[in-house]
Amino acid sequence: MANAYSNTNGNGRGYVLEAQELRKDLQMGEVTVHALRNVSLRVTQGEFMAIIGPSGSGKSTLLGLIGGLDTPTSGRIFIDGQDITNLNERDLTRVRNEKIGFVFQFFNLIPTLTALENVALPIQFAAKRKYSPNKRAKELLEMLGVGDRLHHRPSQLSGGQQQRVAIARALANNPPLLLGDEPTGSLDSGSSEVVMKALRDVQRHMNTTVILVTHNMEVASQVDRLVTLVDGHLAEDTDPRTTAQIAAARMLREKRATGEIPMLPLEGR
Repeated sequence: MANAYSNTNGNGRGYVLEAQELRKDLQMGEVTVHALRNVSLRVTQGEFMAIIGPSGSGKSTLLGLIGGLDTPTSGRIFIDGQDITNLNERDLTRVRNEKIGFVFQFFNLIPTLTALENVALPIQFAAKRKYSPNKRAKELLEMLGVGDRLHHRPSQLSGGQQQRVAIARALANNPPLLLGDEPTGSLDSGSSEVVMKALRDVQRHMNTTVILVTHNMEVASQVDRLVTLVDGHLAEDTDPRTTAQIAAARMLREKRATGEIPMLPLEGR
């Protein structure tokens, strides 16, 4: 991929993410592990995408690089038009706070704070505050269906409710990019459905780009674009593991569309 950077595609839509020939090498004693091998990827504003692949294929490594939580051995990463590859920690922290929202498998909510306080926190730390913290937090929690849990602490919430609070927190400063690392991995199937619906609503109504890492084909079947990693590189469709995963996701999507897989009730999730 050429080094010249353009932040729009042919249709004039912006690239929220562009990764150019990313390589990540990890040193394990005397052995060098090639976690990522020249991965190039462009993601347009408003896309809903999942990164899938076998265990150890580099999914979480790629997500960490995209989110500015780690640095590549080589290659470049642009977030919303800004090259973040060589930023210092202070500037990276600002980018993560303003341009990237994170949703993790185990929620990572602060247990002593209420739902409202957890969501308001990133706004309070923003260098240029765009919102009233409590007002913005209340609006997001109501949008995600937990407006009746504003003053509940995490221990008083179900897993699905905690994850929706975590999504609201990730959206506090209206970032263009939302990253999820196995966001349904610790949830039952009903709560998983609720969280996936919440992420879809965010993508549709806020035009937020959503990128998930998952090994769950049920989750992968609900996104618009699948990217598969195998042995640290983007797999071609001819790779049998890639073909099998895409076929599984397609089958689940078709069953959901015909009603063979019913939507589960949301109450209490």
